[in-house]
Amino acid sequence: MKKKRKEEVLLPQTNQQMADALAVPQPSSPIARLAQDQLFSILLLLPVQSILCFAATCKRLKLLAYSDALWESVYRRDWGNLPADAAPLQLPWKIMYRQVYQLDAVYCHRLLLGSDDEWPCPRPRASHSLNLVSGCLVLFGGGCEGGRHLEDTWMAYAGVDDLKRRKVKWQKTSSGIPEGRFGHSCIVVGDYLVLFGGINQHGVRQNDTWIGQVTVQERLGDVKLSWRLLDVSCSSASPPSPRGAHAGCCIDSKRMLIHGGIGPSGVRLCDTWVLDLTEEVCFGTWREILTQPCPPPRSGHTLTHIGEAKNVLFGGRGSGYEVLNDVWLFDSLDGKWIQLAFDLCNSVPMPLPRVGHSANRVVGQRLLIYGGEDSNRNRKDDFWVLDVESIAAKLPRGKSWRRLEFKGGHKPKCRSFHGACVDNSGCYLYVHGGMVDGLVEPAGSSGLRFDGELFLVELILH
Repeated sequence: MKKKRKEEVLLPQTNQQMADALAVPQPSSPIARLAQDQLFSILLLLPVQSILCFAATCKRLKLLAYSDALWESVYRRDWGNLPADAAPLQLPWKIMYRQVYQLDAVYCHRLLLGSDDEWPCPRPRASHSLNLVSGCLVLFGGGCEGGRHLEDTWMAYAGVDDLKRRKVKWQKTSSGIPEGRFGHSCIVVGDYLVLFGGINQHGVRQNDTWIGQVTVQERLGDVKLSWRLLDVSCSSASPPSPRGAHAGCCIDSKRMLIHGGIGPSGVRLCDTWVLDLTEEVCFGTWREILTQPCPPPRSGHTLTHIGEAKNVLFGGRGSGYEVLNDVWLFDSLDGKWIQLAFDLCNSVPMPLPRVGHSANRVVGQRLLIYGGEDSNRNRKDDFWVLDVESIAAKLPRGKSWRRLEFKGGHKPKCRSFHGACVDNSGCYLYVHGGMVDGLVEPAGSSGLRFDGELFLVELILH
């Protein structure tokens, strides 16, 4: 028996019925008479496995099915336009597609911040927010040593040259607004930041909504940010109740989705809310999504938009203080939650339950889980990716969960309640701060400490 060609085993094979259906087209068959652009359009409607099967039928289809133009379109279809626009162009698109599909490792780079005299840096903290907007890193709030809740905003231009030098130059904005807090949610909507809720230094939960706008002057390397309170009074509906340690994400590039958290009485919540914003982000309207089933009450979990109308909720701490590792999918079109089930017999083990982790959409429309802590406050330094599409659409795209191997570079400490955000290519994850293991001064007073390092996680594409 002949060995299959390498191209044919690039990805998992489809079932035998599909392969048998793709017979060699005869000269008189309808498919042989189709124009090149028509065949191109048909191939774009097929899963990758079927495109590879087509390539094996005849020379004409092979030339088309292996063309760079087709694989660029397939890359954009499956992985998204932003990652495609940011992808390196030294390699053919088919090879880059395979690299993304076979993602299995990370490499970490510690970013140099300079000395305190040369460049000021954010102080160590946890439960803060870190976002990338308009090519600029924005860090806000969090808790630090002594029980202080910080109100400072820090910005750093994350240009290509800065990444090459592995250096970041922070600039501080001390405006006093929003009020200092931790456990808030902050998302990117277009060129704006939208911040909601959190817990202030008096332990009071908030339900205010703020808009941040970044201005970047690339030539001068100067960045500025201004905050303003969003007017949500134009609606008769009440906003969400005050809360902290909830989860939030951006949906449809113009709305904010939040879930759960800890309410004013210390009770964990399970409600779901959507913030609709006007075109110029001048006004907003909150509305509650009432649907069953829905994720049970929790805090310290994550909510991540992974494309189209799909949003993924993972982990957190439940109302009985148990730490969770369940996965829920929210469809913003029909406003319904569904819990995703996994066949653990045919896949690698799922990540252990965790709270205070980060979850970001990375290249390949996968969910990247990093760090967090378990019910015994054992912090983690592991990286996992979840192929949500293969679960939701029941596609044969390999195992759902995959633990990524650490391939070297700077070895980050185990941490929880850190800040994390991903760049436009989906290949780089910025991580800052969090709670790490260690002793604070005076020695022996605590087994925890706040961290202030910033590092870059690179997804290795072989």
